[in-house]
Amino acid sequence: MAPRPLSKIDHLLLGVDKALRAVVPNSNPSTRPLPVSSDDIPELTITEARHVAGLMRINHTGEVCAQGLYHGQAFTAKDEGVKQAMQHSAEEEVDHLVWCETRLNELGSHPSVFTPLWYGMSFGLGAVAGAISNEFSLGFVAETEAQVSEHLQDHIKQLPEHDQRSKEILAQMDLEELHHRELALTSGGAALPPPVRQTMRWMANRMKATAYHL
Repeated sequence: MAPRPLSKIDHLLLGVDKALRAVVPNSNPSTRPLPVSSDDIPELTITEARHVAGLMRINHTGEVCAQGLYHGQAFTAKDEGVKQAMQHSAEEEVDHLVWCETRLNELGSHPSVFTPLWYGMSFGLGAVAGAISNEFSLGFVAETEAQVSEHLQDHIKQLPEHDQRSKEILAQMDLEELHHRELALTSGGAALPPPVRQTMRWMANRMKATAYHL
């Protein structure tokens, strides 16, 4: 017997479930193990651990924002193919979310207390981008992933020399973020106007400054 088509209520409940999993810590199963070469947990000083936790909290917040962005774009996407692509990208990014949560737990720290706010703001931005056009929406993804890659590479440089564990996690995330960027561009993403890119960068910097501490 073929499964019945999902109703509007079913889709709504699935959307709510995805949103909750994005903002509630440790609520997602990872489909892949941590991308690390050793199970050894590096020993860090108190100062080093606090700094690494701040960086990982920023990266976790970035992944929460990615979930909100993709979910919002899928919600308003005009093309079914683009909608499915956004949903698929969000699913791939779940592993990044779990990896950051795992490292935060190892450091005895926690995600940003503003996680629901970050998700909500990103969902709104994604919904607006998706409503404008497919090309703009995909271009928004490409620019977002490019900026995420920049701060991942900067964080890798800031990590303590002996924290190979965090470095390997962020390096793998960076590779996959750049892959998502290329997919968005090859799928028809348009270059965004400079004022839009600058506004995105300003907002990202405000988020990073807040999430590092809170």
